[in-house]
Amino acid sequence: MTRMEPSYPLIMGILNVTPDSFSDGGKFNSVDTALQHCEEMLEQGADLIDIGGCSTRPNNAIATEQEEMTRVIPVLKAIRQRFPDAQISIDTFRKTVAEACMIEGADIINDISGGLFDPDMLPYIGQNHIPYVMMHCVGTPETMHQYSLDGDIHQTVLDFFKQQCAILESYGEQQIFLDPGIGFGKSLKANYALLSDMERYRYNNYPILIGVSRKSLIRKLLGIEADAENCTTILNTMALMNGADILRVHHVKNAVELKKTFIFAER
Repeated sequence: MTRMEPSYPLIMGILNVTPDSFSDGGKFNSVDTALQHCEEMLEQGADLIDIGGCSTRPNNAIATEQEEMTRVIPVLKAIRQRFPDAQISIDTFRKTVAEACMIEGADIINDISGGLFDPDMLPYIGQNHIPYVMMHCVGTPETMHQYSLDGDIHQTVLDFFKQQCAILESYGEQQIFLDPGIGFGKSLKANYALLSDMERYRYNNYPILIGVSRKSLIRKLLGIEADAENCTTILNTMALMNGADILRVHHVKNAVELKKTFIFAER
């Protein structure tokens, strides 16, 4: 597996090919609409495209492995054919889906479970030295949103990263990206705390990915039901100022403008 040599920060554009994702479910769940949206995000400056075929929104039925494959593989094939140089991430917690997607040309696996939901995932990633986003998670796909972790959340997340990264590191050098799982099984206070001091849970100097785009922690804090783009940009600004390396977003144009402004201001 070729090692990525990115120039941070990076913008990861979200491409949900599901009928039930919390923000854009059903908008891009055909090959044509997914391909069009991918093209738009790449033209706007996305560095990575993250394809997801299994929504884990609260109180949602989890797609079967076959359903996930049926949604993701045709879109992946079409994107790889149309945009051969695009960096493609696959948002999955299943090893079989990850393996099928790597065969079809995916570059990165983005696992919301950090290797917890499928015991075969980390050995597969480690043995094949696949670039891997490890998200902090608790529970199962069905229960993960029932938790509300609080207390020393930085240490909790750090301990998880140490434990799970040790498995991958036992297979030799790995390219690992850390995602603290903001919005997944944590209290409102803990979610915002994870944005404020990333160095407290950054393990082994691995890059950190932050995903806050349109999440409920924004709506709960502000008491709003719909548009969360303004606060998404504010939180992404905080994330970059506090050391984030990758922003995972729905609205690529806003994030790319933020990235350019941030880089210029940092010079």
